[in-house]
Amino acid sequence: MKTYKLVVYVPIADADKVRSAIGEAGAGVVGNYTSSSFSSIGKGRFLPGKGAHPAIGKVGQLEVVEEEKIEVNCSEDIISQVIKVMKASHPYEEVAYDVYERIDL
Repeated sequence: MKTYKLVVYVPIADADKVRSAIGEAGAGVVGNYTSSSFSSIGKGRFLPGKGAHPAIGKVGQLEVVEEEKIEVNCSEDIISQVIKVMKASHPYEEVAYDVYERIDL
């Protein structure tokens, strides 16, 4: 079965909530361990445009937010559900995330 690496960027204040939600959905399994993840801190930048409803900042103003990058492993059979849960628990209306296929060598 294929496995993936899910990477999502979350405001630091919401990181534990999102990490818990995706862990409860089954992401982060590594051998006999569950809810495994890796995080790093950085700055996200965005400019909300007309029609946006930003959770942080204002339309037309460049925003810089301290964010946590959360990385988890996820199996193919649950990746769609994990992404759904991730989006539902995330505060942003447009969630920045990536999914990479993992290759075990």
